[in-house]
Amino acid sequence: MKTPVIIGKLVFLFLLSSQTGCEPAALAPSNNCSNLLAIYAPYAPVKIDIMPLTEVVFANGAQGASQLKVYVSLVDSFDCQRKTPGMFRLELYEYVQRSADPKGRRVVVWPDIDLTDAAKNNEYWRDFFRAYEFNLDFTAQRKQSYILQVTCFCPNGKRLSNDFLLEHPK
Repeated sequence: MKTPVIIGKLVFLFLLSSQTGCEPAALAPSNNCSNLLAIYAPYAPVKIDIMPLTEVVFANGAQGASQLKVYVSLVDSFDCQRKTPGMFRLELYEYVQRSADPKGRRVVVWPDIDLTDAAKNNEYWRDFFRAYEFNLDFTAQRKQSYILQVTCFCPNGKRLSNDFLLEHPK
């Protein structure tokens, strides 16, 4: 006789708990698009960092033909490097010593690099650096220092930019 009473109580508790609902979790998908964007906003890049591996490589030690190896990482609000779609613009300026504005004459501006396509983005991404690698051809002068300016146009409308001094080898 005790068994039917216990089973009845269990069924009653089960029905009671299934009828009392809980509020949906805060991260549950919603139809509100702005809600979803707010969740992912902290993971969007807020800063661009040009890594110190960036350098000018001269071909066979000769003046003229050279290549600029650029390593760029995008950093989110948690200070973590992120892979994200965007449009990159790279510009090179002459470095002017002892000047209020050290950016001198613009030497070269390369065509914008569109990394909004996943395949193209993967082509430039170096996972072991957590950064993008760009190899850019240009004609460099041995004794000249340069300022590299990298700008990233993000899909959320932000424009991130940073400068990097490329000193000539001593």
